[in-house]
Amino acid sequence: MLDTNIKNQLTSHFASITSPVELLVALDDSKKSTELKQLADDLALLSDHFSVRENPDNTARRPSMVVSSPINNSHISFAGVPMGHEFTSLVLALLHTGGHPSKVSDIELAQIKSLSEPLHFEVYISLSCQTCPQVVQALNLMAAHNSNITATMIDGALFQEEVNERNILAVPAVYLNGQLFSQGAVGLTDILNKVDSKAAIRQAEVLNEKEIFDVLVVGGGPAGASAAIYAARKGLNTGVVAERFGGQVADTLAIENFISVKATEGPKLVAQLEEHVKEYGVDVMQNQRASALTKPDNFQVTLENGAVLKAKSLVLATGARWRSMNVPGEQQYRGHGVAYCPHCDGPLFKGKPVAVIGGGNSGIEAAIDLANIVEHVTVLEFADTLRADEVLIRKANSLNNITIVKNAQTTEVLGDGSRVTGLTYTDRVSGESKQLTVAGIFVQIGLVPNTEWLKDSDVALTRFGEIDIDNKGATSLAGVYAAGDATTTPFKQIIIAMGGGATASLGAFDYLIRHSEQDNKSEHAA
Repeated sequence: MLDTNIKNQLTSHFASITSPVELLVALDDSKKSTELKQLADDLALLSDHFSVRENPDNTARRPSMVVSSPINNSHISFAGVPMGHEFTSLVLALLHTGGHPSKVSDIELAQIKSLSEPLHFEVYISLSCQTCPQVVQALNLMAAHNSNITATMIDGALFQEEVNERNILAVPAVYLNGQLFSQGAVGLTDILNKVDSKAAIRQAEVLNEKEIFDVLVVGGGPAGASAAIYAARKGLNTGVVAERFGGQVADTLAIENFISVKATEGPKLVAQLEEHVKEYGVDVMQNQRASALTKPDNFQVTLENGAVLKAKSLVLATGARWRSMNVPGEQQYRGHGVAYCPHCDGPLFKGKPVAVIGGGNSGIEAAIDLANIVEHVTVLEFADTLRADEVLIRKANSLNNITIVKNAQTTEVLGDGSRVTGLTYTDRVSGESKQLTVAGIFVQIGLVPNTEWLKDSDVALTRFGEIDIDNKGATSLAGVYAAGDATTTPFKQIIIAMGGGATASLGAFDYLIRHSEQDNKSEHAA
């Protein structure tokens, strides 16, 4: 199951384990059970602290494996075979259960240990989902450090009956004590805030005590990371406040146009960016969303939890999000058939017909990926021509289960009250209204900048909501710079965002130098 190279790496990692770890397996006669048993046996040979035995719980999902500590009475379950993107989740579960210290802050660790109510989490995932591991790992971390908490990862593709029964059409989907808790990306801080009502208040108190930053970067994607590194290298007191580090890149499956790196994956690049940023002592404040920007004296960024961060200069790098169709039924069935991440949610529509809205690169790439999983893909493009690269169009046309319809304006999402059943669209040439029966609709029609929080500020926005910047990344408000997908930069690419982040940061540095000189002159004149 595991090759020699991986075994050697794991043996080195597991050398830090100090406590016994039991692997409780529940199996049936399926091929996946055979794979899981082989995986458990391989792991057991890599540390003297590991042991494998049959799970005595007759009601356990099969196949499944529980990572358990007989000392701390912790239970972390994997229903399915945790390979693919979830293999790291398994490794971390073994390390944390075996006593290896986690990287969570002392404050969050104390918060986890203080939770006294029974919390039984179940998270439905797909092994191709790159957002899912961060949710699984956050829940597993909580379970490893508090015996009142259990966490179970469930491979939705393997446990289809459960997925259908609970009407799960988007992952990650988290259930707490049998009730839907969250859908989509959610971090440890978000989870703790929801189960601990006083958490946000405590966080706000800590954030309010922060000293004034020389440069505060709002946003943690490639542009924000680049800006933070350039600012910190100038010796400036630098902070990054972000809803989640990595932004959209964390949801990107394959990256093959990042110069000097032949191929990588979004989560891997995000981890490298975060490691690089923290190496310079940058204060990274995650799971925080900005709500307002003011300048009574220094710049003040108000967060949704009420905290206020102060800075002498700002770099805005809040990125963008997927654009919605804004048609009847879309919001009602969002997460119930309407999806925006084909890599994450595609496996939930195995063998079913789906539609992709949009004929650009993202739309055609989504159609090609989905064609390997679903019964049939219908691409609906509003214009009379596709905007995707020719190589992608040729590939899509070569697949017999992809149909491309041009001049198609989607007008409504149809459903039965609980899930998507189809859509209607208008043929823009004939004016005829047509109906398409599908189980899922993947929306891939471009991006919307995350700039709503700036509308009452003095930062000028275009009619599209983009931050207007000059060639130095400067905005209309002196001392405020911007970079990345939230700006008027014409091409939304990772490498361009990084360059923009560096430009904006250097612009902020130049502003601080000149602003400081002006202050000194004013003081001498006085």
